[in-house]
Amino acid sequence: MFCTIKQQEKCEKEKLGCEGCYYFDDNNMEHGFQYVKRIENKDFELPKRSTEKSAGYDFFAMEDIILDPYKITYVPTGVKCKMLDDEMLILANRSSNPKKKGIILASGINIIDADYYGNIDNDGEIFLILQNITNEPVTIKKGDKTVQGVFVKFLKTDDDNSEKERVSGIGSTGR
Repeated sequence: MFCTIKQQEKCEKEKLGCEGCYYFDDNNMEHGFQYVKRIENKDFELPKRSTEKSAGYDFFAMEDIILDPYKITYVPTGVKCKMLDDEMLILANRSSNPKKKGIILASGINIIDADYYGNIDNDGEIFLILQNITNEPVTIKKGDKTVQGVFVKFLKTDDDNSEKERVSGIGSTGR
């Protein structure tokens, strides 16, 4: 049992203790996907690889959603991802999405940082930024594959001196 983002001071100040702490996590895994705390009905799949040699973990729609023509929509996944400090999860469009479904990942790729996991705003829930590129509404059905996530290790420059800690969710690290 541990606090996932060095929030002991917050726990002590609010007298929550680990059992009541928003950051409580008794799963000591180093890598993996979990349902976020707000999800009560865990009746959709966590991301998984489709084949033994797949690099990407397919994300599945947790519910039916309609994407309006040409609009960008933030789509919740109900999933968070735990990884090591020198890793990130890159979300990429599935190559079949534009032709088969008429959707793209609007941001090109999404980068999920290790410190996004368990943040106070949304428990680290991963959101997909999808765009319907057709002139008709597109329906994504619960269980449909949406995007794929690939774990990547990264390096830091010799003169890196970043010491700031994430305090919240999407867009919280600045402009």
